[in-house]
Amino acid sequence: MEPHVRGQLEGLSLDRQRPLIVTDADEVVAYFIAGLEKFLLRNGHWLDLKSFAITGNIRRQGSNEISTQPQVKEMLGNFFAEDTELLDPVEGAAEALQALSARAQIIVLSNVEPKVHAARHRWLRRHGMDYPLIANSGSKGLPLRYLSEQIDAPVFFLDDLPPHLDAVAEHASRVFLLHFIADKRLAALVGPAQNCQLHTSNWTEARSFIDTKLDDMGY
Repeated sequence: MEPHVRGQLEGLSLDRQRPLIVTDADEVVAYFIAGLEKFLLRNGHWLDLKSFAITGNIRRQGSNEISTQPQVKEMLGNFFAEDTELLDPVEGAAEALQALSARAQIIVLSNVEPKVHAARHRWLRRHGMDYPLIANSGSKGLPLRYLSEQIDAPVFFLDDLPPHLDAVAEHASRVFLLHFIADKRLAALVGPAQNCQLHTSNWTEARSFIDTKLDDMGY
C-alpha cells in the first residue's frame, strides 16, 4: 500500500462497533464511461465499447486508428483533470447512501491521483455524498484489509472492477463484496466477479442487500 494511501486511512475517525460501507466512485456513484465518451468526442476520439477495457478501445474520429497505451494514459489524465466535476451521478446513489448512513459509516475509495482529490470531493458534496474520500493507488485489497481490521462490525465494499473485488477477497475475506457497474452497456461485457455476493447496476438492489445483511447480523 502506498504511503500516501496509508496516511489518509490512518487519518480517518472510525467507530469500531459500527458497520462500514466502502464504495468506489467511478461507475458506482458516478457515470465514468458516459463522461469519458463526452470528453473523447470533444477531443477528436470515440470509445468503441467492444470489450471491458479502455486501452485498445479508444479510436481517432475519421481514421478509427486505435490509440496507444501511452496516448490513452495521457487522455485519461486530461479527462480527470478537466471533467471530474462534470460527471453525472448514478441514479439513486445519493439517496441509498443517505439512508444507509443511519446505520453504517461510509467511505469513498477512488483510484484518482491526489491532485484530483479536491475536485472529486467537491463533486461528491455537490451531489449529496459528502463522505470521507480516500485517493487510492493500485489494488484495493490492502486498504480494505486495513479498514476491516479497524472494524468489529460488518464491512461492505462496492466496486466495478473484478480485480479490485478479487484482491479484497484475498486480503480481507470477511468483507461483503458487491460488484456494481452502473453503465449497463459495460455491465453486459463482463460477468459477476468471482467472489462477489451481488452483481448489480441498481442502487435499490445494493441497498436492499446491505440492509438485509445488517438485519440478519443484528445491526
